[in-house]
Amino acid sequence: MIRFRNIVLAICCLTLVASGESLAQSKRKKAKAAKQAAAVAAPVPQPSEQEMQISETLFLDGLKYYMLEDYDQALKLFQKAYVLTPNNAALNYKLAETYLQLKNPKDAVPFAQAAIAQDSKNEYYYLLLAQLYTQQKQVAEAAQAYNALLQNVPDSDDYLFNLADLYLAQTQYDDALKTYERIEKKFGPLEQVSINRQQIYLRQKNITKAIQEGEKLLANNPTEVRYFLAQAELYNASQKPDIAIETLQRALRLEPNNPFAHLMLSDLNRQKGNLEESEKQVKIAFASPELDIDTKVRILVDFIRQLPNPQLEGISLELVDLTIQSHPQEAKAYAVAGDLQTIVGKKETARNNYLKAVELDDSHFKIWQQIVLLDAELSQSAALIKHSEEALELFPNQAVFWFYNGTGHLIEKNFEKAIKSLEYGKRLSANEPELVAQFNMQLGDSYHSLKEYKKSNEAYDAVLAFDADNEYVLNNYSYYLSLRNENLQKAKEMAGRLVAKHADNPTYLDTYAWVLYKLEDYEGALKLLEKAIATSDDATIVEHYGDVLFKLNQQEEAVKQWQKAKLKGEASAFIDKKIKEKKLYE
Repeated sequence: MIRFRNIVLAICCLTLVASGESLAQSKRKKAKAAKQAAAVAAPVPQPSEQEMQISETLFLDGLKYYMLEDYDQALKLFQKAYVLTPNNAALNYKLAETYLQLKNPKDAVPFAQAAIAQDSKNEYYYLLLAQLYTQQKQVAEAAQAYNALLQNVPDSDDYLFNLADLYLAQTQYDDALKTYERIEKKFGPLEQVSINRQQIYLRQKNITKAIQEGEKLLANNPTEVRYFLAQAELYNASQKPDIAIETLQRALRLEPNNPFAHLMLSDLNRQKGNLEESEKQVKIAFASPELDIDTKVRILVDFIRQLPNPQLEGISLELVDLTIQSHPQEAKAYAVAGDLQTIVGKKETARNNYLKAVELDDSHFKIWQQIVLLDAELSQSAALIKHSEEALELFPNQAVFWFYNGTGHLIEKNFEKAIKSLEYGKRLSANEPELVAQFNMQLGDSYHSLKEYKKSNEAYDAVLAFDADNEYVLNNYSYYLSLRNENLQKAKEMAGRLVAKHADNPTYLDTYAWVLYKLEDYEGALKLLEKAIATSDDATIVEHYGDVLFKLNQQEEAVKQWQKAKLKGEASAFIDKKIKEKKLYE
């Protein structure tokens, strides 16, 4: 059954049929088109043979311009033809159509009406008139045009669908429903009509009637699984989960592996508190390649939003594994797995999945960012350098990758390379003060390692000018100053401020103690180190403790502490000499 017909009048009859009488004012060529159309009914003499021939020539010329989409020129020619034969139906139709193309539906309406008045059996004239009214949002008039078409043109019942669509588009649901009744009386039960009617009931929030319509669909289409799924959703929406589950089970008898049915069963069982069955059903769905990757990702994102949650961690990890298994060539599968695994603490697995994601699609900045972040968190500096360099090939203007590249080189003690990357990234970050501060933190360490102390101090001072309480800089800056016996009062002020805020941090206590040590305040240093070693056995802290004890003439106890520090394997280069000679070396 054809639902729509071409609105464009077939240009098969190029000969004008003169009908009715010509206008008394036919020689007034500059008169407005609307006034010409309104005067059709006026009694006028019939055009001469010569006038008809001229009109036909003008009409044909107008058609040529119309087909070339030169609508302004076409209109001029049609208007000239109209002056000679105003009661020609085809000419009126073409005038109306040309006004429509010129985005002037209002002026087109009288000509479309005139065409219908002159030939009430041509369906295309009614369709054009309906279109003109619709464009002007005159729905009642458009509907009237369709009804006139259905009444006057034989075998035009197909246009009931157009009328119904008109009502539906304008949210005139009651009129649409009445039209669907007319359709079914003419054509019998139709699948699309039932679907449209059900959608109307849903928009009207009439779930009961929507369910009734759904049952009709199932009765007439007993093998269409999609209707079972839709019906199950409706039953769930109407607080009838048991009937919804039964409906889904009927669907699975038709398609046992339908993943959407299993997903819905999972959700329904979760609502009923049957968590074991819910997990079983969602795993069946995720194992299916027929469940598209985007749907799986959306579900996994919902899990991610609920993490960390020990009750969901196990099932969520299983689902990402199933997603990868069923979509091994989808970058999204590995990316979402990495997101979820990062949250639950499986950082190395997450990093490796991100790497697989960029093997398949390397265009995602955020995934590369996650890779280098995890490299840093995993303390894998070589990997950090490698992956940041790969990212920089794709995103050379992204400062964050220069930061991680510089940091990796700093950890690897490639200080000159570190500074090169960090300085370049810092320039890229000129408009981001927080990021500039991060670069300066690393530059302070890097320049110190190259003994470029002035530049190191400048970098640290720049950070403190932006963030006066930056813990990292307060600690490192004060410690490095103490190592260099430089500006010890400033070092003491910074370290003291840090310990005042973090009185139990063993690293900060050690830094402050070492500044006091350099200031020869050994008693003060001892108190701080005793507090530090109570919570930490870090080799540097223990060795410092031994150094302070030595200064306080507790040689034997100092050697014991040095021996403890050596066992840790991270003591200074002088540790063996200290122990062997029982002397202090710095």
